[in-house]
Amino acid sequence: MSGSQDIDFKNELKSMIIQVCEKDIDINDIDDNSALFGANTVLQLDSLDALQLSMEVQKRYGIILPDSKAFRKAFSSINAFADFIKSN
Repeated sequence: MSGSQDIDFKNELKSMIIQVCEKDIDINDIDDNSALFGANTVLQLDSLDALQLSMEVQKRYGIILPDSKAFRKAFSSINAFADFIKSN
C-alpha cells in the first residue's frame, strides 16, 4: 500500500509534524494535498521547521534527505510525504 492510501500513517505524519514544529493545530485541519511550507499554508512551515523535520525523519525512519530539492519534493504535501517514506 502506498503511503498516500494509508490514513493512519498520514495521521501519524501529521502528528509528528505538529509535535516537532510545535504547531497548535488539529491533524484534521491539514489537507492531504495542500502545501506544507509557506506563509499562506495552514502549517506555515519555514526553513527551521524543515531542518527539524529532516532530523526527525532520519531519527524515526532512518531516511536521509540528501539535498533541499529532495526535501521539497518529499514534503510538498502529506500525500507526497507519506509516499516518500513508504517507498524508502
